[in-house]
Amino acid sequence: MMSPIALASDHAGLPLKEHLADWLREQGHSVMDLGTMSAESVDYPDYADRLCAAVLDGRAERGVLVCNTGIGMSMAANRHKGIRAALCLYPRMAHYARHHNDANVLVLGGGLIGTHIAREIAETFLREEFDGGRHARRTGKLDSV
Repeated sequence: MMSPIALASDHAGLPLKEHLADWLREQGHSVMDLGTMSAESVDYPDYADRLCAAVLDGRAERGVLVCNTGIGMSMAANRHKGIRAALCLYPRMAHYARHHNDANVLVLGGGLIGTHIAREIAETFLREEFDGGRHARRTGKLDSV
């Protein structure tokens, strides 16, 4: 059985995070919901840090972060060595994020995309595999910085 998929959001990403958590469970995935659990204003870096810790220590196979645009969560997550967070607005972006960049965290902008496209993006991100080869050399350089 695969490790759980970790999800986290700030207050702006809460509705989409909750929708995705329910949908992922319906698809048979184990979900680790790391918050936030209310619409009260919170600081997105705190939730990105929680999720990145879960991915890096192996409690979660991959993660999904959601904020209003996805920009703040992307910035916060990519400060963690070993995290390759990709902000994806289309399924094709998620395809390449996995195949070429070995992204381990998907970032979504809850204020920019609807639930249907978010599910398509997440499905692609979770299904696709890393191509390795020349791409492994490049992602290795990311992790060495």
